[in-house]
Amino acid sequence: MRIGELARATGTTARALRHYEQAGLICSERASNGYRVYDERTVTRVRNIRYLLSAGLVLDDVRVFLPCLDGDVSAAQPSAKGLQVALERLAVLNERITTQTEARDRLEAALREKTAARPRPPLVA
Repeated sequence: MRIGELARATGTTARALRHYEQAGLICSERASNGYRVYDERTVTRVRNIRYLLSAGLVLDDVRVFLPCLDGDVSAAQPSAKGLQVALERLAVLNERITTQTEARDRLEAALREKTAARPRPPLVA
């Protein structure tokens, strides 16, 4: 399967696939014309990578899950190392949220002070 076919099958882009390959998460062979050719099993692997990324992990975190990326990651029992990585990523995200919330609150207070009117809350999509 060529890179465009893999991208369509997994709902991602060729650029993302090249990035996953550069990160060592997937691999390809080269056809005689130089095109990347992927095994059918790579579809499952890429879907699992995307599942983990959508859960909030980053590519470096996903490396811990390499041994199980060819199975059903969403249904598998997480390893101790996998749980540790997820908990560490959650702590990072919580810290970022706290920092951003504090910055928003300071900005909102400054605007309220300067305009004597509370800014409208953001629209919820």
